Order: sequence, then C-alpha cells, then structure tokens
Amino acid sequence: MTQQQRRWRGAVAAGVAVCLGCLGASGCSGGAAAEDARSADPVPLLRQAGRNLVEAGTSRATTSMEMATGGTRVTIRGQGVYDYGRRLGRLKVTLPQDPAGTNEHRPIIELLAPGALFMKNRGAGVPADKWVRVDTAGLSDGNLVTGGATDPFTAAELLRGTRTAAYLGRTELAGTEVRHYRGTADLTLAAKGAPQGVRESLAAAAKGFASAEVPFDVYLDEQGRIRKIRHRFDFVGGADKGTVAVASTTLLYGFGAPVDVRLPASEDIYAGRIAEH
Repeated sequence: MTQQQRRWRGAVAAGVAVCLGCLGASGCSGGAAAEDARSADPVPLLRQAGRNLVEAGTSRATTSMEMATGGTRVTIRGQGVYDYGRRLGRLKVTLPQDPAGTNEHRPIIELLAPGALFMKNRGAGVPADKWVRVDTAGLSDGNLVTGGATDPFTAAELLRGTRTAAYLGRTELAGTEVRHYRGTADLTLAAKGAPQGVRESLAAAAKGFASAEVPFDVYLDEQGRIRKIRHRFDFVGGADKGTVAVASTTLLYGFGAPVDVRLPASEDIYAGRIAEH
C-alpha cells in the first residue's frame, strides 16, 4: 500500500474523520416543463423537502460517499434507518477495503442526533464497548462529510438553500416513478431557515467548505418525498491541504419503517484521548 493510500485510510478510519453516480436525465421530457406547477417552478418545492420527510415520519436509508484527491479515490457506504420527527438515525458505515481486498476496520455504528454524532467501533484506541460523541457544529464540514455519510435530514434541509433548479423530467427509481431536479443550493441561505441543530451544522459547513455553493441532483416521488439526493462538496483537507472532492448520495425508501434509536448513556461515552493516525 502506498504512503498516500495509508494516509487516506487512516483519515477515513479516524473521521470516519475526513469524512450511483447520479442517474442520467432519462425519462419522459416531452411537455415536461408544463407538466404541473412543480415542474414549472421547482425551487419552492425543493425548499420544503425536509418538511415532507417530517410528515412521512420514518424511512430506511442507504448512503454512499465517494472522496477523491490527488488521484486517490475511496468510497464509504452506509445503511440504516431514520426518524425525521425525532431527528434520530442509525447507520452501519462500512469503510473501503484495502488493495488486497480485505477490511482493516470493523463497520462503524453511527447514531445521528440534533447537533451530535455518536460512533461505535471507532478504533484509534477507543474501547470496543464505548461510544465517541462529536459535536457536529464544531466540525468544519458540519458533519456533511466527517461521518462518512450525510445525515439524511440535513441533506434534505440543505435544499432550503436552493437558489436555482431545473426540472429534467420523470424517470423510475427502484420501481417508483420520480421527478428529477438538478440545481445549486447555498449553505449560508440553507442555515438561515433550518431548525436548531441542523442550522449550526450547515452554518459551519458554509464556512469550512471551499465553496458555500453545493450542486445537487434530487429525485422526488409523487408525495414530494426525497427518494434519492446527490450532493457534490469541495473542502480543504488532508496533510497537504489540497481540495477534496466529495460526492455524497443518499437513497430513502421503506417509508414508515420502525425506527428504535436510543442514544448512549453518559457512562457509555468514551472520555479519554483518541489516538492520532
């Protein structure tokens, strides 16, 4: 393994601490612009995507985060559930294999909560039975990248900052008919209207990313619920302070699924020193 690859794997395991491709614009396009009000002016529709998820209650989620810098590319995957009313989620995050095809790290269990990220199987000297708590507002990326997965509700609330968007037509996603939109959101604008907990994270990301402008593709079902969203972030990170390009994709399905997320008790949270990688 090259020195650069070791540095990347160390960064991912520590952050997942520095921490699908977009579907093509397939589907019907004839007369799409005049299809309905949602097609004619998508910005107001996209800005309320988070509210639609709260009304939906819960869902299952699959995440994929691809990071690229200096010719090195890694992908981190996650799967779990989310309660949008309580803004609590649980993900099992799997780190990429090494060049030999083996996993050097156990899957990391993450609990997502307003203003906080809890991680188990963190490594870096943390006991296996302990959780690590991270204040997301204190992260330069607001935990849009750090956990190796973008919090599904935060991903939706980022669309509050939608400045421009275009309707690209209907397509099908996992057997569900959806509408495809492409646009750009502003993190600073999104933070102004987001609920507490999410607001602080988005404001931190607006300052920490290389640009507050975030290109996105999103697919909404007939109820206006997000079925797939893909953001593209750029931030400065790594030992050489180079720009890291991140593509974060979240798939939402199984709305109404049971979700039982319980945050760890204080005695189960590790308070010791975390080893550097």
